[in-house]
Parts: sequence; structure tokens; C-alpha cells
Amino acid sequence: MSRIKMIWVSRVSIITAVFLLINIQISYSSDSKKEVVQAAEQFYAALNSMFKGDLDPMIEVWSHADDVTYMGPAGGLLVGWEEVRKSWGEQAKLKLGGKVEPEDMHVIAGDKIGITVNFERGTSYINGKPEKVNIRATNVFRRENGKWKMIGHHTDILPWLKKAQGGE
Repeated sequence: MSRIKMIWVSRVSIITAVFLLINIQISYSSDSKKEVVQAAEQFYAALNSMFKGDLDPMIEVWSHADDVTYMGPAGGLLVGWEEVRKSWGEQAKLKLGGKVEPEDMHVIAGDKIGITVNFERGTSYINGKPEKVNIRATNVFRRENGKWKMIGHHTDILPWLKKAQGGE
């Protein structure tokens, strides 16, 4: 084979390999993004179930690892599954009712970590009185045993929720 043909074949092979790698990465990222969106939808369904006093779906969507974090609308920073679970349990007991939905969700997804950034908007109830929810939220998910599990949830503070939970 002539030197020119070898150079041409080498370049075409390299370009083909690069194209295939880019294509695989794009399709994988697209699949991961869809899966992270589904995990976020499951979290918000669990959140709305928790407002009715049902904690089980929330327990299902979270990782039970020691490195999970929660900075919720009542304030504070909780680290580790036991602390996070305890907080969700206290909130479930309030049976706030209402509904919160994500809006303007932006998703970043990789091989093992996915992040959503969005607004949480809706209504909850304290002693029968409606309270608006309009806060920013960041959710972090990790792929564990083939499933996306929440490992971090961070929102703005809702003063009325902090007060309802016995805070300042």
C-alpha cells in the first residue's frame, strides 16, 4: 500500500473512531439525562405523598448512605441517611397537604452523578391555612446498583415551615 493511501486510511480510521466515541457518549448522556429526569419525577411524587403523611415513597427514592445531605426549607444541614430520614419523618407527621411541582428544570447527567436545578412551586397548608411554596432547589442523584438514588436536596428556607417544625 502506498504511503498516501496509508495516511488516508489512518486518518479515516481515526475520524471514524472519534465519531463513534462521540456518538456513544452523546447517546449515553441522553439516556442518563432521561433517567435523572425520571428520578426527579419520582422524588417529587414522593414529596407530595409525604405531604399526606406517607413516608414510604421518600424512603425509596433516597440513598441510605452515610454521605447523603439535606438542606431543606426548614433550615439546617443534615448529613447521613439516619438524620435525613428523621427529618422527612417529622415533616410527614405534619401532613401539610397540598402539592409542590418542579418548574424550569435543568438537568446535568453523567455516568454516575445527575443534578437537577429547578424551582419548587405549589401550596402547602399550616392549620388549614394555605401557604405558597416558591423556592429554588438543587437535587443530586447517584447511580447505585443500576438505580438513580437521591443523595442531596437543597432548597431555600420557608420561614412558615421552620416555625411549624418548632424552629425560630
